[in-house]
Amino acid sequence: MPVALSTLPLSPAERAEYWHSLVSGTFIPLDVMLHDESSVGTITTERLGPLQISVVEAGPQTVSRHGHLISRGGGEFMTVTLQQRGTARLSQDGREALVQPGTFTCSDAGRPYRREQPDDFRFTAIRVPKQVLGVSDADLRAITGTVFSSRSGTSGLVAGYLERLAEQAAGVDPYTGRQLAMTATDLLTVLVRERQGELNPHVSETARGMLARVKEYILRHLPDPGLSPERIACAHHMSVRYLHKLFQSEGTTVGRWIHRERLERCRRDLSGQSRTAPAVSAVAQRWGFVSPSHFSRAFRAAYGMTPREWQSSARHV
Repeated sequence: MPVALSTLPLSPAERAEYWHSLVSGTFIPLDVMLHDESSVGTITTERLGPLQISVVEAGPQTVSRHGHLISRGGGEFMTVTLQQRGTARLSQDGREALVQPGTFTCSDAGRPYRREQPDDFRFTAIRVPKQVLGVSDADLRAITGTVFSSRSGTSGLVAGYLERLAEQAAGVDPYTGRQLAMTATDLLTVLVRERQGELNPHVSETARGMLARVKEYILRHLPDPGLSPERIACAHHMSVRYLHKLFQSEGTTVGRWIHRERLERCRRDLSGQSRTAPAVSAVAQRWGFVSPSHFSRAFRAAYGMTPREWQSSARHV
């Protein structure tokens, strides 16, 4: 159930202090300076798997995060902010992003940043545990302090997916929510890799956008053992040859990319700290592996130990 909190019932004199505690309590410890202390602010929050999705509406203000606040916790998160109304200026890692409606930014709570909102605004903020992205803090520097378009390319695909996710979060069951959240984090990882230059810069924007859409489709259908290049190509009205050419631009093949992503999800599930460890065969089947023996060999080749050895070591960390 979404939780909505607002300063509206309070007197103008009480709103600033409550808003400060509300913002820091919802997200991470932050300094909040209201440009008009009598303005009204509302935050509506929903949880979806490991993600926290919050819609924020408020008046002009500046939030910042510095060393003393970082030491109080929250550094394990990054936040993706989809701007719907008003403008903003985000500064982090020596870069400055000028934000307009229809764009989004990423901020890393483990390092100082500042976000100025000079107008009344509305945005959707998605707080993501950095651990689920599978990239380092150094990798994340590729996307902080940068503005991304919501209308084209990989960033447009990411924004579109996150917007739909935020709209539908209240209506999905916990299991489906976790799967949808995992796809969201995978798409963010694709964005990081692209900005790091791990995707071929000589490939056209059209091809990169198509590749991003193909990857989103694959990530949504990973549990299906029948997922094949032919099916993927058909779903995107392209030839199998062109599909292979898209992945060739990244130095891999469709099959290898699917194989790697399935193994990574199995590794994550086997690393869980729940009281009851999931059966290795059930995890393998969940992510599209038909043969337990083939899965075990593939897992050992990728990670240097069997699935059971990995699961045992993860539970004793």
